[in-house]
Amino acid sequence: MLDLSSNRGSGTEDAAPWATPSRYWPAMTTATAGLDAPVGALHLGALRHNAADMLRRAHGKPIRVASKSIRVRSVIEALLRMPGYEGVLAYTLAEAIWLADTVEDLVVGYPTAERGSIRRLATDARLASRITLMVDSIAQLDLIDSVVAPGEREPIRIALELDASWNAPVLGHLGVRRSPVYEPADAGALAAYLVQRPGFRLVGMMGYEAQIAGVTNRPAGRPVDGAVNRWMQSRSMPELVERRTRAVAAVREHADLEFVNGGGTGSLEATAADGSVTEVAAGSGLFGGHLFDGYAHFTPAPAAAFAMDVVRRPSPNHATILGGGWIASGPPAPDRLPRIVWPEGLSMLPREAAGEVQTPVGGAAAAQLRAGDRVWFRHTKSGELSEHLNEFQLVDDGRIVDVLPTYRGEGKVFL
Repeated sequence: MLDLSSNRGSGTEDAAPWATPSRYWPAMTTATAGLDAPVGALHLGALRHNAADMLRRAHGKPIRVASKSIRVRSVIEALLRMPGYEGVLAYTLAEAIWLADTVEDLVVGYPTAERGSIRRLATDARLASRITLMVDSIAQLDLIDSVVAPGEREPIRIALELDASWNAPVLGHLGVRRSPVYEPADAGALAAYLVQRPGFRLVGMMGYEAQIAGVTNRPAGRPVDGAVNRWMQSRSMPELVERRTRAVAAVREHADLEFVNGGGTGSLEATAADGSVTEVAAGSGLFGGHLFDGYAHFTPAPAAAFAMDVVRRPSPNHATILGGGWIASGPPAPDRLPRIVWPEGLSMLPREAAGEVQTPVGGAAAAQLRAGDRVWFRHTKSGELSEHLNEFQLVDDGRIVDVLPTYRGEGKVFL
């Protein structure tokens, strides 16, 4: 059984081997040498380091595990065995139903229109007691009622989502387009309606401040962007704390909330300091996709990586890797590309970049590559890497100690 509660490997590795790339990545190559590419690897020591560091940053607030950012069931369950991690923030209802076999507290972070899953939830007392749905409008309740009428189903646990974006002077909307509920008065009015609606129980609130949690504030090579983002975040967070505090108070006038959730990996400290929040959400910091290298206040270890093989040399100064085009979601830009981390001194070609079938590379190290050599990449985000792999090799002390199936490897693709 995977144990993330210790920050030590078996005793022979450095405390932070990832700090020395010239040793870390060759050791990963040696450990996985007998496997055909693509190879996904998780470093046990780095996972333990990141899990402990997220708890440190949360300052005692419970962390609800954001499953979207992991998508490996054994890793999610290992986190939940650690004191300080409580419950899962799922991304679809079908996923929550699947996880509910072993997880007792699940909140679906987005409204659902999965009619088949709604029917399963509504007609199963055990599922209905373990899963909470997210709502921000009456129309979402109407959809649920159209699947199974209130008198014919279990009561549905629901949470109200508050829009945590910032309406900035001049710049306008900063954040993500999520809930239409922005003002505290609107949250209170919707809560008053929800508690009177038959067949539902209002048990929680959520507000995800993406402009703080998901926007890098010290991106490499972009000092102006970093300064602007730090300015934005330093003004957005106080506005949100004041507004969220009033919104939570307005909702609590009508319902005895079990939880108020907020934040993400990039904002653990700031969100945990908000007295109106009872728990924080995080997951990306565990695997440490390279997007999270661009934050000023924390640096996760590169726990997750994938390797591809060189298959040819189109010129003396170039090598071609088979595969590599595992692009992250978000606005199309260079920072959505996977990052080559070993060998050092490789660069993608601007006119081709990372391709679905081939990724040609140049740079100082390209001339030294030969067919069969292994190249290591880090994905931009975290959980999205699991959608490309059936399993991760768990590496500790230079050897594979376990094989962990992803959702995909267990035959599950939820989005």
